[in-house]
Amino acid sequence: QVQLVESGGGLVQAGDSLRLSCTASGRTFSSDSGGWFRQAPGKEREFVAVISWSSSTIFYGDSVKDRFPISRDNAKKPVYLQMNSLKPEGTAVYYCAADPAGSWLNPDDYAYWGQGTQVTVSS
Repeated sequence: QVQLVESGGGLVQAGDSLRLSCTASGRTFSSDSGGWFRQAPGKEREFVAVISWSSSTIFYGDSVKDRFPISRDNAKKPVYLQMNSLKPEGTAVYYCAADPAGSWLNPDDYAYWGQGTQVTVSS
């Protein structure tokens, strides 16, 4: 069993940056691919980014491409999401997920989830 905990969310202004971290416990996280999703009120959970265990494969959602680089340090386990040039439409709860099967882009493909961290971007 893997327990995921997100941190780094908060209230920022448009154009600011935040870095989210996802730490894992329970078993090694270093061999699992890790992803980020977000969910705004009244909307479906949206794919943001995913990174393979070796960092050799990375995918981004179209709305965050070139602004939200994802990275990981297997030696210390966290998966990071650096969020730059934040926009008000980026206001959402951001979730970390791990151990995907299938396409990696569908939230249903993931076995483990964190509780989420709120990101609020004011205009």
